[in-house]
Amino acid sequence: MGFKNSIIWMYFSSPRNFYPLAGKLIPWFAGLAAIFAIVGLYISFFVAPPVLSDQKEYYVIIFIHVAAAWMSMFIYVVMSVYAFIGLVWNIKMSEMMATALAPTGAMFTFLALWTGALWGRPSWGTYWVWDARLTSELILLFLYIGFMSLQSAIDDPRRAARASGLLAIVGVINIPIIYFSVRWWNTLHQGFSVTPTQTKQLVDPAIFWGMIIVALACWMYTIAVVLARVRTEILERERQTSWVQGLVGGQK
Repeated sequence: MGFKNSIIWMYFSSPRNFYPLAGKLIPWFAGLAAIFAIVGLYISFFVAPPVLSDQKEYYVIIFIHVAAAWMSMFIYVVMSVYAFIGLVWNIKMSEMMATALAPTGAMFTFLALWTGALWGRPSWGTYWVWDARLTSELILLFLYIGFMSLQSAIDDPRRAARASGLLAIVGVINIPIIYFSVRWWNTLHQGFSVTPTQTKQLVDPAIFWGMIIVALACWMYTIAVVLARVRTEILERERQTSWVQGLVGGQK
C-alpha cells in the first residue's frame, strides 16, 4: 500500500498530470464551500445565541474572525511544508503549490486582523493594541507579503521559489507564538475559546458548530481557489512545453 501511494504521489507531482486533476476537483470543492458557508452563516445569524445581551449586533463577527485566524495559521504551515519539499527534493509542483497558497493566506490574515479590529472597538474600546497575539498576527501578514514580494522581485521562478521558500520555513516559528501567546503572556486578547478537551465547557454548542462549519467553508474555498491559481501557475511556468502549447492551441 505504501509503495502504491508513493507511485500515485510521484505521478501527480508532475505539473502535466496534476493540471487536469485540479480542474476536475475545483467544482467539487467550490460546491462544498458554498454549502458549508450557507449552513455556517445560518447557524451564526439565526441559531447561535449572543455571548452577551449587549453584543447582539456585532458578536457574529467572531464566526468569521475565528475561522479567518485559524486559516491564516494553517495555510502558512501548509505553505511552508510545500516550500520545504520543493527545496529538499526540488519538486516544481510543490513550489507552485506554495506560491498559490500565499495570496489566500495573506487574505485570511488581513481578514482576521480587520474583523478583530471591528470586534475590539466595542469590546475593548479600541481598534488596535500592541497585544502579543495581535502583533504576532500582524507579523504573519508581513511574512506572507514578504514571501510574495520575493517571488515578484526575482525573475527566475526556481530561484524565486528557493528564496521565498527559505523565508516561509524560517517564518513558521511565528505560528506557535501566535497560538500560545495568550498562555505565555498576559494579553488583552481572550484565551482559548475552543480546545480539543474542553469544547462544551467553554462555548455554547451552537457557537462551536457555527465556527467549525464556517471554518470548513473557508477551507473548501481555499482548496478551490488554490487549485485554480496553481493551474494558472502551471500554464505560466510550463508555457514552453508541447503539452501546454497544445492546450493553448485547443488540442486535447
